[in-house]
Amino acid sequence: MDDNVEVPQDEERASRKVREGIVVSSKMDKTVVVAVVDRVQHRRYRKTMQRTRKFHAHDEANDVREGDRVRIVETRPLSRTKRWRVLEVLERAR
Repeated sequence: MDDNVEVPQDEERASRKVREGIVVSSKMDKTVVVAVVDRVQHRRYRKTMQRTRKFHAHDEANDVREGDRVRIVETRPLSRTKRWRVLEVLERAR
């Protein structure tokens, strides 16, 4: 077996998951709750359903407010529930 095979840098580490969602709570310090909606087909009936999951995301600057559309990215565990951080604000709430 060849142990000295070189792997390019971008293939060495798996890419991080990225999600888009709406901020539903920003009452915690440096943490926001983001609701991400996924469209999935029902296994038997093939009807399109909406599945909503809530993620706790780290917001270092505390500038994200409820109703904002944000992009979050997967990161190392920051607390018991936080495994995501806010990458950018896509749209501000009106």
